[in-house]
Amino acid sequence: MSDNQGIRLLGISGSPRKKATDYIVNEALQYARDKFGAETEYFSSSGKDMKFCIHCDYCVRTKKGCIHKDDLVELYEKMIWADAWIIGTPVYQGTLSAQTKTILDRCRAVVARDPKAFLNKVGAAAAVGGDRVGGQEPAIQDIHAFYVINEMIPVGGGSFGSNFGGTFWSKDKGAEGVAEDSEGIRSLHRTVNKMMKTAMAMKTLK
Repeated sequence: MSDNQGIRLLGISGSPRKKATDYIVNEALQYARDKFGAETEYFSSSGKDMKFCIHCDYCVRTKKGCIHKDDLVELYEKMIWADAWIIGTPVYQGTLSAQTKTILDRCRAVVARDPKAFLNKVGAAAAVGGDRVGGQEPAIQDIHAFYVINEMIPVGGGSFGSNFGGTFWSKDKGAEGVAEDSEGIRSLHRTVNKMMKTAMAMKTLK
């Protein structure tokens, strides 16, 4: 086991179901625990009450968080706690799920209260599609754009097999399908390796 330097990792599943995306995010967390000794937390959007951002500016005016008091309050606390995040999304219409987008949009309330709340946290992403090339990388790039805007450090798994992050083909077979996707698992592990090593490096700079 490598020295984890106290790395705290948050996994977020932006799927309304507990199937393929749930599987890959938990696979990432298990891999990080086994290889790096990471301390982990998990949030699934499945079954959660999550209201859309309505751009009311309550968070900007009051600096007291979001006007919506729903299940995302729990996630905000985990986001602040973590040194690194990995967000998983299913691919809907070539991009993010509505649940994933809602999570990202609602983070405005956190940074309105503290603009540096996510500064230098490390962010990675993974996406699951029903086709091998079905929008996984555009979905991951949307998550990376969120990381950049919020002053986080986005990472992928590197050239030759991972590029932007973990990309999976479920063949519409849910968790069973992604578990059988050896290339997807390899891309995810490469991404987690880069994420954890980057988080460790950032920790030494603090």
